[in-house]
Parts: sequence; structure tokens; C-alpha cells
Amino acid sequence: MLMPTRVKSRPPPRPPRIKGPAKRGTSIAFGEFGLKALEPKWVTARQIEASRVAISRHMKKGGKLWVRIFPDKAITKHPAETRMGKGKGAPDHWAAVIRPGRILFELEGLTLEESNKALRTAQYKLPIKTRIVRREHL
Repeated sequence: MLMPTRVKSRPPPRPPRIKGPAKRGTSIAFGEFGLKALEPKWVTARQIEASRVAISRHMKKGGKLWVRIFPDKAITKHPAETRMGKGKGAPDHWAAVIRPGRILFELEGLTLEESNKALRTAQYKLPIKTRIVRREHL
């Protein structure tokens, strides 16, 4: 499971809603095909791992995969049947903040049909709408 080794503060402050498009990570940098986010959302470490495993299963031994997102945001939760107050809960799980336009995964070394099938299975594991994109050769 992906998680940071150290963080500045636990639990971290909760930010306001996710506004605007992604500022960086919007173009394919490493591979040939990619999975691009179309809406803002938190993607948990479990969802990232499930997508990664689904892509790797379709790739078999060929090709290379890059995961371009990392869950560095702690999501806190109080224990069940706990009364109000008593401060903020302990970190429960980790999530990555995704904005529209962000490239989530990249693939290389597969044909168009194979990569589409692999990325399509990853789309089912994610809670956001995504689009399969291809690198533009200049």
C-alpha cells in the first residue's frame, strides 16, 4: 500500500474543495499511452493499487507501467460510537488529490488494443471519469 514515510503534521488540515484544472502532470512524459482524469476527486491508495494490479495483469511480462500519482494526503476518522468533540480523529487511510487533466498512469511497449484493454480495466477501479490518451509525436 502506498503511503508517505514521513509527514509534516498528523492529522493534516482539511483543505477546501478541489478547484480548477491540474497545474502539472497534464501531459504524457514517459510512456506511449496514458489515463487522464476528467473530474476532481480524492483517489485512495487502495484504488490506485487495484488499478495498478489490473494493468499489470493485462500487461503480463511485456511493457512498462508508470504510476504518476501518489497518496500523500491523510484522511482521518473517529472510531465508531465516539461522541462529538475530543479533537480530530486519527489518520485512517491515504489519498491522492486528483484534479481534471492529470495523467494517472502511463504505459509503454504494448499495442494499441492491448493498452486500451489494460487501461479500460483500470478505469473500472477508479471513482472518477477518465479518458485514454496517446502521446502526440511532433
